Amino acid sequence: MITDIDFWAKYGQKLNDQQKEAVQTIDGPVLLLAVPGSGKTTVLVNRLGYMLYSKGIDPEHILTLTYTVAATRDMADRFRSLFGDEMADRLEFRTINGICAKIIAHYGRIIGKNSFELVTDEKITGKLLTDIFVKVVGEYPTESDIKAIRTLITYCKNMCLEEKEIEQLGRDQGFDLFRIYTAYNSELKARSLMDYDDQMIYAYRMLKGSKDLLAYYQGEYRYICVDEAQDTSKIQHMIISLLSGANGNLFMVGDEDQSIYGFRAAYPEALLNFEKEHPGAKVLVMDKNYRSNARIVEAADKFIQKNKDRHEKHMCATKEPQSDITITELNARESQYSYLLKVARDTKTQTAVLYRDNESILPLVDILEREDVPYRIKNVDMAFFTHRVVIDVVNMLKFALFPADPELFMKIYFKFQAFLRKPDAEAMCEIADERHTGIWDAAEYIDINKRVLGNCRSLRTHYRNMASESPFKAINRLENYMGYGEYLDSNNMDTNKLFILKMLAKNEKTIEGFLDRLEQLRILLTEKTPDYSAKFILSTIHSSKGLEYDSVILMDVINGVFPNKVIREKDKSATSQDRRDFEEERRIFYVGMTRAKEKLTIFKYDDAASVFVKELTAKEKEVKERGKKKVSLKEPTMLLKKKPKAVLTPAEIPDQLIIGERVTQPKYGEGTIIDVSYDDDEIPLKFTVQFDSGDEKIFLYPVAFNMGMKIIH
Repeated sequence: MITDIDFWAKYGQKLNDQQKEAVQTIDGPVLLLAVPGSGKTTVLVNRLGYMLYSKGIDPEHILTLTYTVAATRDMADRFRSLFGDEMADRLEFRTINGICAKIIAHYGRIIGKNSFELVTDEKITGKLLTDIFVKVVGEYPTESDIKAIRTLITYCKNMCLEEKEIEQLGRDQGFDLFRIYTAYNSELKARSLMDYDDQMIYAYRMLKGSKDLLAYYQGEYRYICVDEAQDTSKIQHMIISLLSGANGNLFMVGDEDQSIYGFRAAYPEALLNFEKEHPGAKVLVMDKNYRSNARIVEAADKFIQKNKDRHEKHMCATKEPQSDITITELNARESQYSYLLKVARDTKTQTAVLYRDNESILPLVDILEREDVPYRIKNVDMAFFTHRVVIDVVNMLKFALFPADPELFMKIYFKFQAFLRKPDAEAMCEIADERHTGIWDAAEYIDINKRVLGNCRSLRTHYRNMASESPFKAINRLENYMGYGEYLDSNNMDTNKLFILKMLAKNEKTIEGFLDRLEQLRILLTEKTPDYSAKFILSTIHSSKGLEYDSVILMDVINGVFPNKVIREKDKSATSQDRRDFEEERRIFYVGMTRAKEKLTIFKYDDAASVFVKELTAKEKEVKERGKKKVSLKEPTMLLKKKPKAVLTPAEIPDQLIIGERVTQPKYGEGTIIDVSYDDDEIPLKFTVQFDSGDEKIFLYPVAFNMGMKIIH
């Protein structure tokens, strides 16, 4: 043992007063709120040394819990480099799953039974869930589906959800989650298996059910230190509370402002309720940021203050003010890729491009690979390539190349809003095979109503045109003219995937080339060896947590992407969960901002609104509307600007519009009707014409004929 004076002289000279207070506050429950860049790992390591060398606490009585296996290694290495090997080898650094495994094995020895085997191979759980999904949903899942369900099951178990809550979560997702959840758990038990989430639930039940077991571990671990407490789930907090006891020596380090793992059931409420759950607890704050220039710190602090569910605190800068945050204005979202290509080519210092979702970076990766520009990418998620929207588009494009393929047709026919029944679709496949025609052609030979036949004719025309189009134009046609965009909207599915696909498609001339490139990108990203010498770094904000970069660029900060959903303060329809999700989106943005040491750049796009950019630039004058009316591609592009000189009589207006019929229009010339929308009484509402010039325009019926359009007889 050494005196406090000697300890501070030898190890604590670089610590500030807040850090020193945290190091020497040993007894009872303590919550340390540490803002970004405040040196929390330094405090944790020094605190362990102080407990051992200045207070003489036995290292075997100290348990240090971290979020990941990598973090346990890092913490142990940091301790070893400062205090040496002897005590480092006697200290216990574990993840919560690691301590749960120890508890389960111990309990098994007490009762003389072997515990369930832990499933560590995702292929096994993936196969289980695939079989269950087919039984419950009635169709084969994609890899993306399985990953999403696995994440939901983890959420349910970590949040200790009950049946009604799981059922509601399933309804929100559009499938019977509870049935899948119970079938999955039953199958695991039948095979004497448990997953990582079960491991924590079983350990908790054992501690709760055995006073002797709990007393043993409470006596064993008299001092518990928890790192990244804001990322800890509800079941994990329950385990920690049991181990520490109501008045135990529990030291939790975290910051609810940096809690960004809600999808993994992170439970920042435990930090907010810490004093209630641990009477007499001390709450300490380390509010000094040593990482970022003062301009970044000030802006980030002001930004996060808008969240309601947080402790009252402010982040303070220690560095001098340097460059202001740069809001780079681009004319369109798609312009960011060429801009970033130039940055990648010219960068001389470490520059990280950070984004909310993995898919955001795919168009840039495509360009960097084509241009052979060096870069490093962290933790790529391949879920994009197996997402249902991506698979749909791939199948629809393939059908343009193979219009008689029944397998492809049965996967896509109902996603065009054609209102074609499955028996009719199957009949069309049989007739097409018999007559050696395209499947859409077979609609002429089955008994379907006029409206559905018109839809089929429209889709046939679209597909004939699509086969020779660029992939960009083909995807645009699918989304805006063939009903797939409406299908996504009506099923509340993510349309951002279409934007990414279109950006990738811009670099290919043919559908075949585009489909090949998608597969090449998937393989490339799966097998790519990291280039650690590259100064241009690509990362999700989640993967960048705990790291820092000289310069940071935040991209795709637009409503509908980041944040995924905007919740207005006065929105009465928003649920409490909606508001919690929105606050987490703001926390993710805050974490992204505070990764930057010297320079922070945020993109702003003329064609996309951003509530977060608006919050950051609240003092700037709002850009005045220019008065130009923007017309959606899904709305008529021919607007009635003035009264026509002559209005046709009802007899001169066609009472029916036939797909394939030729028309002429004063401004655009001659063209062909390729789509017609009807009301419930089978009266036309609007129709699409593809003109011989290549333009496609949507017109209102009967307005277009009063404006001079005529049927060519």
